[in-house]
Amino acid sequence: MSVRRLAEDQFQPAAFAFSDENAVWADKTIQKYPAGRQQSAVIPLLMRAQEQDGWVTRAAIEKIADMLDMAYIRVLEVATFYTQFQLHPVGTRAHVQVCGTTPCMLRGSEALMSVCKSKIHAHAFERNAEGTLSWEEVECLGACVNAPMVMIGKDTYEDLTPERLEEIIDVFAAGNGASIKPGTQIDRVFSAPEGGPTSLTTEEPKARTRAKKADAETVSASVDAAPVPPSEAARPKSTDAETNPALKSPATAPKAAAKNAKAAEQQPISGTAAAEPAPKTAVKAEAAPTVKPALIDKNRPAGIEKPAAPDDLKMISGVGPKIEATLNEIGIFTFAQVAGWKKAEREWVDGYLNFRGRIERDDWVKQAKALAKGGEAEYIKVFGKKPR
Repeated sequence: MSVRRLAEDQFQPAAFAFSDENAVWADKTIQKYPAGRQQSAVIPLLMRAQEQDGWVTRAAIEKIADMLDMAYIRVLEVATFYTQFQLHPVGTRAHVQVCGTTPCMLRGSEALMSVCKSKIHAHAFERNAEGTLSWEEVECLGACVNAPMVMIGKDTYEDLTPERLEEIIDVFAAGNGASIKPGTQIDRVFSAPEGGPTSLTTEEPKARTRAKKADAETVSASVDAAPVPPSEAARPKSTDAETNPALKSPATAPKAAAKNAKAAEQQPISGTAAAEPAPKTAVKAEAAPTVKPALIDKNRPAGIEKPAAPDDLKMISGVGPKIEATLNEIGIFTFAQVAGWKKAEREWVDGYLNFRGRIERDDWVKQAKALAKGGEAEYIKVFGKKPR
């Protein structure tokens, strides 16, 4: 980042004061911030001072510091850090900021800088002979899709050619900059494609709608004309439970749904579908609802009476207060109990808690063995971290 310093004393005015209108605005802006936080208004006040005088003077920095009860150096730090603040006098009618970042550079920003050198001054930040125009190269101005571009005041002028920039500079030099429309300078709406939209035009959605309607009619006609397979004709009328897998028992529902889906895929389609097959309708088998294992199941781990000092099962990763309470309800109070669970017992607890494999993923048994053997110290030795 280049060194930024205040302008020489010969350019600095003796004093600074906001205009009456800007003074009222400044007071309202400061009041927007909570008590003790008024210094947060430093950037908007500096910007308003720049808009009033064209650049930020030493007198303006000191005045704003006094208004916000800040040390002069603190306001100077802000003004010199942000390149949006001009620390030297700029053109009274236009200060042209040319974007020189990669997208604009690839699209011809160097040619725009050449125009500024020939029309304004050979060196950046220097004003023309009349003092009405100046220019500089800046970083990205945020309209890369319409590169190359410049900013004058608060407005951007995009999709520029050297010839168009010359015209814009001449208009500003004459004092008629307000007559130029900001934004893109070519046949483009904001950042839409040049020459108008190339997709999603008014006719295209209509064509898609007609095509969808025709496809739907073709599919409907094909399904209506489909012959009934001989095996279906000879088959007795089925019950709702046979055709709807959701009405069958949980154990047979997925198998029945899969069988119906396979039959639907093999059903012949005639008519226009011979040229373009009708889309297949996938029949998704409904998952069987989870059945909680019974408390009298033989695989349920053996429980014990609550001991005088039960273990803190929450030290096992994956066990929270609610899960610990549920384990206590079925007689699980110690690390040793969990450490001794066999595969069938782990599966029973997993199903009872509706964990879907969490006990195996978190390896409760290994954790419990370490805690039962030596508590937190053994846990750290085994897993390299403290139990949660």
